[in-house]
Amino acid sequence: MTSQNRRSKAPTVADVARAANVSKAQAARALGGYGAVSDEVQERVNSAASALGYRLNALARSMNTGRSNTIGVIVGDIENPHFGLALRGMADVARTAGYHLLLSNSDEKLQAEQDAVRVMLEKRVDGIIVAPCCSALEQNAHLIQVQEEGRALTLFDRAVTGLDVDAVCCEFTDVAADVTARLLAAGHRHIAYITSMALTTDYSTPDDFGLTPVAQRVGGMMQAFADAGVPFDPSLVQVNALDEASISRIVAALWQRPQPPTALVASDSVVAMWLLREVTQRGLRIPADLSFVMYDNFPWSEIVTPPLTVIAQPVYEMGREAARRLIAAIRGEAPGPVPRFDAHLMIRHSIAAPAC
Repeated sequence: MTSQNRRSKAPTVADVARAANVSKAQAARALGGYGAVSDEVQERVNSAASALGYRLNALARSMNTGRSNTIGVIVGDIENPHFGLALRGMADVARTAGYHLLLSNSDEKLQAEQDAVRVMLEKRVDGIIVAPCCSALEQNAHLIQVQEEGRALTLFDRAVTGLDVDAVCCEFTDVAADVTARLLAAGHRHIAYITSMALTTDYSTPDDFGLTPVAQRVGGMMQAFADAGVPFDPSLVQVNALDEASISRIVAALWQRPQPPTALVASDSVVAMWLLREVTQRGLRIPADLSFVMYDNFPWSEIVTPPLTVIAQPVYEMGREAARRLIAAIRGEAPGPVPRFDAHLMIRHSIAAPAC
């Protein structure tokens, strides 16, 4: 072996032990943080490791301690700013507590979510935060497995029916009813709700969406229609708005109806941006020709013309709470009751009476 190869080889526990003049077992215990060593040995090992540039083998440490100081996070769409802001909250809490995040994107597909859980368990993460793409218990055996393997589990944004685990979610029914009532009071009767939630059939009832924010939002819409004595048309709830092409098809179909919508409600900021492009290309002006409401509040929604009426939610705080609860569970601590998070309506200038 050449001197160059020797210099490029990463130092081992044995190298640290020799430099610190301790046994390999003592060095391993000091470096791995398990077992007992004297303060003197710990200091000598730390100094030797620093001088040699030794980096701890995280997998070996996790096998010895049962902990990897790693948290798995699985979200539906990493590109969606909603999840990006939540991840920031999770990362801030995790970093302070000495944990790192292992992130995966499910693309709202069950198989991808199952694969991500499998990989994270193989990586020996201490716990997993997941925004489940399915709310039926029979489709979530992989989440049950997380619990059965003794790993902590917290759900974010959505719950799973019958799964006894904390779910950090936002409440939308009242605010959805409020904004719908305002649209109805302005004279709107054809209000379309566009969501990326995937269904194999057309929407029928809020139960189609399970324990999700979308179920609450549509339920709130229906409540407002019922309170106003106005019939609710379920065909105006459009699902599977997963990309630009699908949203283009949805808008085309809506504007082929005998009575196109006079108001649009976008389920998130990504759907909103694609919808705004489509209606602009049709020459429609907001709010003169079409009223517009968006779920989630991001800076761009206030600086466009006109500023958009939005339903804001405390996404960052929800992300922090999800991470806090998971870390408490990992440490065997009681996290306390799950707090209630409420969305709130921010009225701007994108609602007006229908043009005709």
